[in-house]
Amino acid sequence: MADSVPPPSAADAADIRAATVAAGARPRRSDATRAAILAAARDRFAADGYERATIRAIARDAGIDPSMVMRYYGNKEGLFAAASEIDLRVPDLTDVPSGERGTRLVRHFLERWECDETLTGMLRVGVTNEAGAERMRGVFRDQMGPVIAAVCPSDEASVRAALIASQMLGMALCRYVLHLPPAVGLSHDEVVAWLAPTVERYLTAELP
Repeated sequence: MADSVPPPSAADAADIRAATVAAGARPRRSDATRAAILAAARDRFAADGYERATIRAIARDAGIDPSMVMRYYGNKEGLFAAASEIDLRVPDLTDVPSGERGTRLVRHFLERWECDETLTGMLRVGVTNEAGAERMRGVFRDQMGPVIAAVCPSDEASVRAALIASQMLGMALCRYVLHLPPAVGLSHDEVVAWLAPTVERYLTAELP
């Protein structure tokens, strides 16, 4: 019969548990560090603009060494690209009945604004400096445009998408950035009831 392996000592067991916890904690610490850097970057880009924001200031705001920012993102350009990465996840409207598309879009954007801090952060950046504004323009052009073009005449899609964006961005600015009390106080159903008919009209009404 083979010799049995003796159980680890109490000290060895403690070391094993510590190593296991540390191994499991590293990804969480990494994720937390990245999140802190990106949050600080969005705030700093919004406050100072792209040109004046510095890696050192962002690192200070995040409570970490500047070398950590460089380690994860390489340089300020890479950091800005990561901080401004946005997926609107615009729903496909082709199978949504006409008359319900406005409701679908407004409810979708309300949920996106409230579950993704990147959207709010980049809206703040977009209204304070040109780099952020260009990023937001590109996001809405590339992600909203094709969805609208799929349900509207292609030569009208860009205009209709811009009008819809004016509603979504305008409400987001008032509700999540400026925190205007009446806008903040509206329930989701109330926001949908107010905005959905306008968005529906932008989708279906004849051009003036």
